[in-house]
Amino acid sequence: MRVISLSVDGIFQAAQRGLYEWLENQDADIICLQDLRALEYELDDDIFHPEGYFAYFFDSGTPHYNGVAIYTRKQPKALIFGLGFSSGVDMEGRYLQVDYEHMSIGSLLAPSASSEVESQEVKIKFFDDLQAHMDKITRKRREYIFCGNWQMAHTPRDVTDSDELQHESGFLPHERQWLSQLFNQIGYVDAFRRAIRDPDEYSWWPSGKIGTGPGWRTDFQVASNAIGQRVEYGAIYKNGQFSSHLPVIVDYDMEL
Repeated sequence: MRVISLSVDGIFQAAQRGLYEWLENQDADIICLQDLRALEYELDDDIFHPEGYFAYFFDSGTPHYNGVAIYTRKQPKALIFGLGFSSGVDMEGRYLQVDYEHMSIGSLLAPSASSEVESQEVKIKFFDDLQAHMDKITRKRREYIFCGNWQMAHTPRDVTDSDELQHESGFLPHERQWLSQLFNQIGYVDAFRRAIRDPDEYSWWPSGKIGTGPGWRTDFQVASNAIGQRVEYGAIYKNGQFSSHLPVIVDYDMEL
């Protein structure tokens, strides 16, 4: 099973840059996109509904803000919109999940804390709620993959200059600790790191140009432990650029 995840900085821009032509040749079973910056009714063009895939979208209700999508070759048994957080932040086009018999796959767009609308307090609350949710579902007889733009990096090897970035949102001590708890205590797996342990593997360049300015690895496929043990291959695609983020590709030794 091949899963591809990408934060697109606007789906119209990414399409113009050739995203869908590239996806045609990737033989992905699941494609998770984030940060569509579009409303669902605007995506009725055939290009946004690739042949051979069921297409699902969740927008924020606000033009040009957030939005997530999942393309899947196998029709799911159920769709989940949002995570049921009391704050309601998750319902701002931030989370969409497809459910199968024994597995669920989610497309996640976390708050960035880069504006007054998305403050650090909002981000902290979102991840506290998400951690409680992910801890709770570990007790279910179901496996999960959470794909998305998590808006933070984990370890010094996941950023170009850890000393320079340690006071910036996305690499703050409590954010890195949150990821450490997720992987080391709750028991989820950073699927890409299961396959690739090299430093200098970055998925996001805030400058918008690969190799210019700091690089971050903020895009994860976070898998429950059983699925994480079945990672066969992982890569960040660097030979084309559809947004300031790069596609994260993971192959799992399993089928939907």
